[in-house]
Amino acid sequence: MGSLFSSSIKMSKQELDDAVKKAKELASSAPVFVFSKTYCGYCNRVKQLLTQVGATYKFIELDELSDGSQIQSALAHWTGLGTVPNVFIGGKHIGGCDTIVEKHKRNELLPLLQDAAAAAKNPAQL
Repeated sequence: MGSLFSSSIKMSKQELDDAVKKAKELASSAPVFVFSKTYCGYCNRVKQLLTQVGATYKFIELDELSDGSQIQSALAHWTGLGTVPNVFIGGKHIGGCDTIVEKHKRNELLPLLQDAAAAAKNPAQL
């Protein structure tokens, strides 16, 4: 999990607004978008699962960005989830690793991905 401390940095209202705007633009830039960190095992699990089910997705490694902490704070403010991974499907906030894995176990993940045009409609095409 991402550090809770990194999501509580001090920012002005304008800086927070700018970071939220950037996070929203990124989240809607692909049918599936994952805010991640390179060293996070939960992030790797989500990316592996998305690959396993044949989803196309984009991700960004917050620990590699100069403004990654600001974006993570913005995500916490916007979504209520201050840790990574932070997953969006079809531009909608879905949640973190536990949520994605649970949706997969309940056979709810693939339909979400298909509705967002991020996975083949016919599982045989995977």
